[in-house]
Amino acid sequence: MAKKVSSTPKENKKDIDLSVNTESGINEFLTTDQVLRINDDQNSLKAGERGGTLLEDFILREKITHFDHERIPERIVHARGTAAHGVFQLYAPMGKYTKAKFLNDTSVQTPVFVRFSTVAGSRGSTDLARDVRGFSVKFYTEEGNYDLVGNNIPVFFIQDAVKFPDLIHAVKPEPHNEIPQAASAHDTFWDFISLMPESTHMIMWAMSDRAIPRSLRMMEGFGVHSFRFINDKNEAFFVKFHWKPLLGVHSVAWDEAQQISGKDPDFHRRDLWEAIEAGAFPEWEFGVQIVPEADEHKFDFDLLDPTKLIPEELVPVQRIGKMTLNRNPDNFFAETEQVAFHPGHLVPGIDFTNDPLLQGRLFSYTDTQLSRLGSPNFHEIPINRSINTVHNNQRDGHMRQQINKDKTSYNPNSIGGGCPFQAKAAEGGFTSYMERIDSKKVRARSKSFFDHFSQATLFYNSQSAAEQSHIVNALRFELSMVTIPAIRERMLGILSMVDKTLAKQVADGLGMKVPTKPEQPINHSIPADGKPAAFQPIKVTSAVETSGALSMANTIKDTIQTRQIAILATDGVNEASLSTMKKKLLAEGAQVKIIAPRLGQITGDKGNAITVDKTLFNTSSVLFDAVYIPGGKSADALANEPDAIHFINQAYKHCKAIAADKDATNLLAASYIKNTDAANGIITNGNPKDFIAAIAQHRFWEREQQSKVPA
Repeated sequence: MAKKVSSTPKENKKDIDLSVNTESGINEFLTTDQVLRINDDQNSLKAGERGGTLLEDFILREKITHFDHERIPERIVHARGTAAHGVFQLYAPMGKYTKAKFLNDTSVQTPVFVRFSTVAGSRGSTDLARDVRGFSVKFYTEEGNYDLVGNNIPVFFIQDAVKFPDLIHAVKPEPHNEIPQAASAHDTFWDFISLMPESTHMIMWAMSDRAIPRSLRMMEGFGVHSFRFINDKNEAFFVKFHWKPLLGVHSVAWDEAQQISGKDPDFHRRDLWEAIEAGAFPEWEFGVQIVPEADEHKFDFDLLDPTKLIPEELVPVQRIGKMTLNRNPDNFFAETEQVAFHPGHLVPGIDFTNDPLLQGRLFSYTDTQLSRLGSPNFHEIPINRSINTVHNNQRDGHMRQQINKDKTSYNPNSIGGGCPFQAKAAEGGFTSYMERIDSKKVRARSKSFFDHFSQATLFYNSQSAAEQSHIVNALRFELSMVTIPAIRERMLGILSMVDKTLAKQVADGLGMKVPTKPEQPINHSIPADGKPAAFQPIKVTSAVETSGALSMANTIKDTIQTRQIAILATDGVNEASLSTMKKKLLAEGAQVKIIAPRLGQITGDKGNAITVDKTLFNTSSVLFDAVYIPGGKSADALANEPDAIHFINQAYKHCKAIAADKDATNLLAASYIKNTDAANGIITNGNPKDFIAAIAQHRFWEREQQSKVPA
């Protein structure tokens, strides 16, 4: 609250100024909303350095409460989403590790509702922004709803929930002009990141192709945090959750992503909807990495650190079940928009750890739903309801739907016969894992959280040459949009801790030099003695130098199911070759569209009418995975169509498979394509088998090292 000296000389006293405070905060101390000066804004209050976050932390709760209520009614983060219904079926009982019923009965199909989303953009933003993707699954189990609220990246930007409002404030459009939308390429985001070295690992993922997936159906999902499994013997195991797509993990090119945003900003939403409507149901296998409690400290990283993953070479992923999405929502608002996820929606057999980011989320989600959905009764919205009836003493509230007939709404009671009863653990009652806690309450982080670079290096070293090149180009693009040179220089210093060559390549693109001595920001991982120190880079020697699971180059490449194939044709097309190729592609599960200069119909070389699906002016190469050019006079006519040439050039530039019949290569010759080798993804014999094999490879990224294509 600002104060001012009265302008009345006689009174000479300070009056409280209740007018709007427009001061900037420059040269002022950080305070709570009650003007209590904050001593530590980097760490939540914990029971020991690695202990649980305390409910007592009024500073954390005030900060996150304010953040949760900043936007209504749209979600503050993950606002743009799309969703689908489905089922989950277990492969084998997991009773050795967890007593959760839905993970022990292979005969039951558990209903699920899955929402995918981008993080930074508003509801009206594009699907193809470079961003983290939310991957949240609501299991409607007989023991209650279980929510696995994750992302398509296995780690996160920050280690402590107290920094989450700062992260999102930094990445959202800048407050003075609300620019840019759904983008991280601006000053405030990179200013924050350059001062938060704990974000380095996540930045490698966010600047990789994982941030621009080809399809929501072709991306992995992760629980991010370490959770606990608890079995019937009350034995605990640490567990990391994974979703592995059966179509493989694939991306688009950055230039392609930007163009898709203009051509079809609903690209991912439409893709998911149309695949389900066509009966090509997306599938993921559910995987777990399980670590016995006795092995908690055996790794060179901390299991409680959300900026770290467990390399699959150290703990393999066990695939224990499959999720199939088989039904689209009936109403977007009622289901996709009103669904309320919460990492605190658990079932017996699954529990939390003291991950400080997870601990803060457990408060934040309920608080956010109260703001968005307007009532503590949000669980009564149909999409959020359990498959079983709710029995508790909660009553009334805005938009209450359940009609309680009993007389009592308190516990204990005798009038109602003591109902509803508490359930013993043997009766399915939830009991928290009895973890021993005997610590001082501190605002601090364990020193086991201080290594910010080794896994960033592991990720970068695990990428293919093409993927590394894409990371370099992404960083060049993002940092080139930063207007303050000091921020770019700080980031180059951070990158030099990951890989010297990476830093130099990014610096070359920015016309800068990598600093010989990186700037020493304040160490935000404050130790228990509470004394902030100049940042001393800590980088342990990782037990794993490269991990094949971290590279998309090693993903599934044996299917073309649901791939979108464009056939360029016009009058005079060879009907036999077009029909043969189309039948072969459809038989493999691909989707085929005939693209012509005009809508309606074209006439084949046998005089038959062929229906046109799209035209060269209402679609684009970036919306397809591959291109086929049938023979006949059609190819000669298209060679004189600039839009057809551009269509092919774009497909070539974005490294897609292209096939042409032997008598259609004149159209290829009119394009920019110079290398027509099959190993380069160019099939010139019109052979469907060869073309299908090329499409299954997804992309031929080595073309990017060849001459640039002006498309």
